[in-house]
Amino acid sequence: MTEDTAPASSPAPADFVADDRIRRQSNLLADGREIIYFDDADTTLAAERALDSRDLDPRPATARMRQDVLTGDWISIAASRQNRVFLPPANLDPLAPQSPDNPSEIPSLYDVAVFENRSPSFGPDLTGALSLDELRTIGLERTAPSVGRCEVVCFSPEHEGSFGTQSVSRARTVIEAWAERTAALSAIPGIQQVFPFENRGEAIGVTLHHPHGQIYSYPYVTPRTERLLASIDAYGPTLFADILAAEQAGPRLLLKGEHWSAYVPFAARWPIEIHMLPHRHIPDLAATTLEERDELSHLYLKLLRGVDALYDTPTPYIAAWHQAPVTERRDDVRLMFQLTSPRRAADRLKFLAGSEAAMGAWIGDVPPESAANALREAIERADG
Repeated sequence: MTEDTAPASSPAPADFVADDRIRRQSNLLADGREIIYFDDADTTLAAERALDSRDLDPRPATARMRQDVLTGDWISIAASRQNRVFLPPANLDPLAPQSPDNPSEIPSLYDVAVFENRSPSFGPDLTGALSLDELRTIGLERTAPSVGRCEVVCFSPEHEGSFGTQSVSRARTVIEAWAERTAALSAIPGIQQVFPFENRGEAIGVTLHHPHGQIYSYPYVTPRTERLLASIDAYGPTLFADILAAEQAGPRLLLKGEHWSAYVPFAARWPIEIHMLPHRHIPDLAATTLEERDELSHLYLKLLRGVDALYDTPTPYIAAWHQAPVTERRDDVRLMFQLTSPRRAADRLKFLAGSEAAMGAWIGDVPPESAANALREAIERADG
């Protein structure tokens, strides 16, 4: 048992402490969607931002979600997503700053920009959300509105890249945006969980090369988190503290700072899988201190650049920030980062075949200790 044996009291989203070095500004796009600019602490940009003068169609109607009676999971049927842009040429990049020939989503040059998704899986309606008790009731052909909000987080105005290709200053700005948006979205009635993430690479299904991520705000607690809550009930409230202590002392540790530790988990499902935990028991990014965000901007870049140094070409991945539910059990769940990649060799990917896809019964291809050794060596190469 460690000194950090029990979760500390978690601050409410309203307690978020903003970094005053990072300037922010909120505007509206032509169809009423919000766009928020976050300027680097060392920005060279002027504060003024152009208005969006496009003539846009009205926003699509809010999707509806249906309950899978076999599992209790809710599935959002968002047909408007079929209209998403698919791998456009650089001169028509919808996440680049607007130009006379490119009526993109972002009117001005920017450092980091966050805006409401034009084809969201959840929202734009924020009314009519079910209660948690109603959501967990099981019944045939149950439906509900897919209330919530989906946001796009643009890491850079450049057409190509990823989080790992950004400067430390830019990484810090993105982390600030994640934390601030987590606080703001958590305060919306009906939102049950907030999820920042980055999909990187066509092998993952990325449809835009532009360096960006997303933030989903769900009207329910996600299935993965429901299973986590069951594990905490079965193990006890020191689950995350005990995991952290074991990994810090074990063979799979990759990086350890003053505030964060990264490691390959004991039962990794994917050929490349990395978890990172804060040393304090906090529920989400909104609860981080300025010092924790500062260190994260360095460690996260070091980690991602190590992942890319494994092979001669960039590695596809999903980078996910697992945060506590908004309205329940916030003191039970610790913020956790998870990176997963299907890349099991330089020219091979792991595909989810029968056992994983149909039964959820995973078979690992790479021993986690071997993966940790390879990642440590790659991090050293990338940092050299």
